[in-house]
Amino acid sequence: MDSETIVSVLRQELGQYSFFRGERIAVTAGSRGIANIGLILKTIVGFLRDSGAKPFIVPAMGSHGGASAEGQKELLAGYGITEESIGCPIASSMEVKKIGRTVDGRNVFIDKAAAEADGIIVVGRIKPHTAFRGPYQSGLMKMMAIGLGKQYGASVCHAEGFQRMAYNVQTFGTAILKYANILCGVGIVENAFDETKKIKVMRREDIESMEPKLLKEAEQSMPRILLPACDVLIVDEIGKNFSGDGMDPNVTGSFATPFATGGLRAERICLLDLSPETRGNGMGTGMASVITNRIFKQLDVNKMYINALTCKNLNGSRIPCVMTNDREAIQFCLKTCIQADILYPRIIRIFNSQFVEFMWVSEALAGHLPENVEILSGPETLAFDSEGNLTDRLPRQRGQRKLR
Repeated sequence: MDSETIVSVLRQELGQYSFFRGERIAVTAGSRGIANIGLILKTIVGFLRDSGAKPFIVPAMGSHGGASAEGQKELLAGYGITEESIGCPIASSMEVKKIGRTVDGRNVFIDKAAAEADGIIVVGRIKPHTAFRGPYQSGLMKMMAIGLGKQYGASVCHAEGFQRMAYNVQTFGTAILKYANILCGVGIVENAFDETKKIKVMRREDIESMEPKLLKEAEQSMPRILLPACDVLIVDEIGKNFSGDGMDPNVTGSFATPFATGGLRAERICLLDLSPETRGNGMGTGMASVITNRIFKQLDVNKMYINALTCKNLNGSRIPCVMTNDREAIQFCLKTCIQADILYPRIIRIFNSQFVEFMWVSEALAGHLPENVEILSGPETLAFDSEGNLTDRLPRQRGQRKLR
């Protein structure tokens, strides 16, 4: 969807709702890097203002941003979401308010500002989760249960581990739909190229039935590495903007729990850098075999450990072997592989798990590529500078330079 289509679809679908003059409407904004999220939020806010309502943005991201109001506002700013760019206030706070109880008797808390607003519009991307499976994974129900719940809600939902996450997301999400003034949900589905594929505005009463259908569509549209296995996977950059686990295990196979499977089978995973947007949160490094000293020096372990504390899972926040530079990190992975043919190792290199349209593969894998994959160049050696770091970085998003 291009920008004009996004604006047109949102305005047309929001037109079925009545927003009254003077109403204070909370619009949620999460911690993930979502295509066109600035435009989507700005369009929703603009529509509400045109209707005479008083919209404001609420960060709905659980414990992310160091579990602080300022940290969450900074995260949004990193995605270009500011009061100036969106055109409304951002009410960032970690304060929560009890709104009711779940069917099994647990207290339900959500962001205080959202709870006291005249209405809430839940905005979020729908896609498979990185650590569990169920009818509701990453999406609007999780945005309500964990995102709007702030650190408190996130901790409660994670308290029983990921083996109970599907149940807890549905249970708390259903309770929030019952007790909070949710006006509608805006579900976003992306395609394999990290582009907006579909935007669906759902009535409050339709969110529970429609989200699982959109989840299936999102699963079919996810990016994939079109090879089943390799010896070493090199990932140029990881970050919370790409995935809650830094690199989406649905793509890389680097799952932090046994409750979700899929993606590539790699014996070793080598990480080279953190994204600027992740602001030192290296969650996901623990699922790698080796990281560079470049990553190590950037790590904000406080952010990582708050994340681990909240989700009750330490796997993603551990620090693996640290090598001085890119060359040593790649070599260390290769030399510790057990099954690899040392003369013809199977190596895949991607920039990040969100953008796999272009990648490097070694000669041992080139002959196993599917017929629909275009080979852009013949064999080349990896080029390193005098400090042992790669000189050719892969394109970060679609539309950037193609590989030679």
